[in-house]
Amino acid sequence: RQSGPRPVSWSHAMAAEAIALFRSLLRESKRFTNYNFREHALRRVREEFRANAAVTDAAALQQLLARGREQLALVRRQATISELYPQQTHVLESRKRA
Repeated sequence: RQSGPRPVSWSHAMAAEAIALFRSLLRESKRFTNYNFREHALRRVREEFRANAAVTDAAALQQLLARGREQLALVRRQATISELYPQQTHVLESRKRA
């Protein structure tokens, strides 16, 4: 393997996949009906992506993307369960909407 720069198309593909994964995680996190779960999930998604923004190693990026896809599947399952058992609106939510 070459240790030089990555091919342009490959790095763009990984960047596009990371952006799509980020957006999907945010979208799915917003499906939580419980305010605390929803805000926690949104915060964790943003924190994880910020913490790993400087990663340039191809193998590490592949591992992070794989972990992100696993987390997306988990968030989808949990959000679906959350929708099955809706809870009352949190006091902070009513203030935001007012």
